[in-house]
Amino acid sequence: MMIAVAVNPRASFGRARDAGKDAAAHFRAAGAEVLLLCEDSYAGLAQAVDRVLESGVDALVVVGGDGMVHLGLNALAGGSAGGGIAGKTRAGAGYAGDKDPSRIPLGIIPTGTGNDMARALGLPRHNLPAACEQVLESLAGGGRMIDAGRITAGGTSRWFAGVVSTGFDAAVNERANAWRWPRGKIRYQLAMLRELVSFRAISYTVTADGQRWQQGAMLISVANGQSIGGGMRIAPEAVLDDGLLDLFIVSRVSRAGLLAVFPKVFSGRHVDHPAVELRRVRRVELAAGNIVAYADGERIGALPLTIEVVPRAVRVLA
Repeated sequence: MMIAVAVNPRASFGRARDAGKDAAAHFRAAGAEVLLLCEDSYAGLAQAVDRVLESGVDALVVVGGDGMVHLGLNALAGGSAGGGIAGKTRAGAGYAGDKDPSRIPLGIIPTGTGNDMARALGLPRHNLPAACEQVLESLAGGGRMIDAGRITAGGTSRWFAGVVSTGFDAAVNERANAWRWPRGKIRYQLAMLRELVSFRAISYTVTADGQRWQQGAMLISVANGQSIGGGMRIAPEAVLDDGLLDLFIVSRVSRAGLLAVFPKVFSGRHVDHPAVELRRVRRVELAAGNIVAYADGERIGALPLTIEVVPRAVRVLA
């Protein structure tokens, strides 16, 4: 059994490097052969993952947070940000070791700040031995198939596992990612308070499953998973394998109103707020001026973009 373990040493402020070594040691102790991939950049790691998948492995395990899940998903479901190989294998081209990367399962060792996909999958968080055992047990049992979302913008496509954020939540992410301190969830909470000072409602054009309308909103997110930002349950009823996405809209409210909504998101009680709308969709097109989108906490780029669900796109070890 060959397991590729991918870890970004810059994730979790460098703590993931040792976690990757420990995970590799755990798998070797269980009798697996391990290829440990550790690069200095996200793009470099994506390219290293692609090269390993071309040689054939039995599983890809990512060590880190939701950004690493994003990298693994893009490598397996549709080609990583660095290029990817799944497009040619899906077309039937030869593959070393007769392994199709679209069928190689994705394991997750959650050591990041948010770990929202691990939370959605019920994986042990910040418990490396338990997470490694979950990977091994699920690999023996075959794992489970889950849906993924595909984002098309500017002629290129990216995949996401959890949530696409646009508007206030994306602006908070943009601000928080520019800070090196403080660490952990408090960084995003402080960024949210700072963003409230200047944030204004956005004028969106939304097309959902063929229905088109103009929407004034503080934010619009499209969710495959339930939460963002380390447990903010924006779509508490989202299901990872129902063939649908959850469109989450917070319509135009005052800054005080927005501040009142957000604490309720951690418990999911925000769904009853009159400014909040949730609907199930298969395809969404979003357009707005000067708005940047994030997916799984990773920067995607400016709107407009199209988001669609792809049922059973990836096998996860959960």
